[in-house]
Amino acid sequence: MYLYNTLSRKKEPFVPLDGRAARVYSCGPTVYNTATIGNLRAYIFTDVLKKTLEHAGFQVHDVMNVTDVGHLVTDADDGEDKVEKAARAGNTTPQAIAQKYTRQFFADCEKLNIRRPKIVAPATEYITEMMNHITALDKKGYTYITTDGVYFDSSKFPGYNKLNKMPLEKNKAGARVDLGEKRGPHDFALWKFVGDTTLQKWQFLDRWGCPGWHIECSAIARKHLGDTFDIHTGGIDHIPIHHTNEIAQTESLTGKPMSRFWLHNEFITIDNGKMSKSLGNAYTLADLESRGFAPLAYRYFCLLASYRTILNFTWEGLVSSQNAYNNLVAALAKHYAAAATTTDTSAAQQVCTAALLDDMNTPKVIAQIWEIIKQPASRQIYRFVIALDAVLSLDLEKAVKQYLATQNTTHNIPASITAIAEQRLTAKKNKDFAFADKLRAQITEQGYEITDTKEGFTLAPLK
Repeated sequence: MYLYNTLSRKKEPFVPLDGRAARVYSCGPTVYNTATIGNLRAYIFTDVLKKTLEHAGFQVHDVMNVTDVGHLVTDADDGEDKVEKAARAGNTTPQAIAQKYTRQFFADCEKLNIRRPKIVAPATEYITEMMNHITALDKKGYTYITTDGVYFDSSKFPGYNKLNKMPLEKNKAGARVDLGEKRGPHDFALWKFVGDTTLQKWQFLDRWGCPGWHIECSAIARKHLGDTFDIHTGGIDHIPIHHTNEIAQTESLTGKPMSRFWLHNEFITIDNGKMSKSLGNAYTLADLESRGFAPLAYRYFCLLASYRTILNFTWEGLVSSQNAYNNLVAALAKHYAAAATTTDTSAAQQVCTAALLDDMNTPKVIAQIWEIIKQPASRQIYRFVIALDAVLSLDLEKAVKQYLATQNTTHNIPASITAIAEQRLTAKKNKDFAFADKLRAQITEQGYEITDTKEGFTLAPLK
């Protein structure tokens, strides 16, 4: 198995440190708001990674933190905590906010068939471990105290830029804010001192305070995975600062590599532009569902691109993915209903296995699936595709059985056409008439007519 390692900027053969046990740490959500589809892409990627590892015969021991304290509203070492800010805005507690959005995050994950990690670690449950880590760093001479907190002295860690590969003098992302009392532009807060009005705080160094954002991952990963583990995942935006600082504060303490492999997924753009709440395009999974799309259509959409490429989201692209998914289910249904044959799927199996083991090349796997389902109906082909779905996690077996139970027998309407009609009905209910008209045009272009009724709609082939 080969994985692209951000540390080396190349693919490397993956061999776990401990036999067949692969230890994986993933940066989890900051639970102050609903996760966007961009956030969720990261967890689809890590889910495919873990299931590919299992497909290759490894046993996965996975850990993910949940940031319920310490992540500030800017990328600097000042400002308000995101969870606390949301709590004040909602006239509630940080705990209530964190619980609400943690539940929502995992509900979205369940809809996308993202498996829950074996260990889910809320940051607030590891404050003692963070304090101990900071104390140990202090004893080794890596920290200093200012009036507003405890800082890591990055000048004492020679390999500070080994992950982001940026010359220190040009690493503006690491400079963060005006120096103030900081000794260097890349120094960062391990612990912040806070005042009486702060809602989440703990006694440390004889003062009230709360942890910086980066220290939680180091403390949690060391507790559950040891000084060195196999794979660390996260978004590409974590490379310049968050993961760079994790490495510095962990390896300064242990003298060992924190993680042997660092894997990062790329961003999602919206209509080739930035995703932003201010632009009104920071779509959530609920937004997709409100327009009639199944969550697994979005998972399918993500699998059509390498996790290391920028993925451009458009509604038209998601329509295409929904249609492709439905057509795949319809085609598989024919193979499901076929008798057992001597169809040889070994060559296709080799192609798909090689693609998965080559840095999770899911686009190639899906392309190969489409090639083989074009062959004459065969139960072996159905079984081959369903076996691959253990990694893809598109619920294909369940979808095929539902399709066979509900297909339109009067006019033999394809499931893909019915799905477009259902999306159009949802669009009309949401008064998105322009989108509804586009969907009607798609139905007509594919040779069917739709008639609106009080109950919803009827479909029939064009005469």
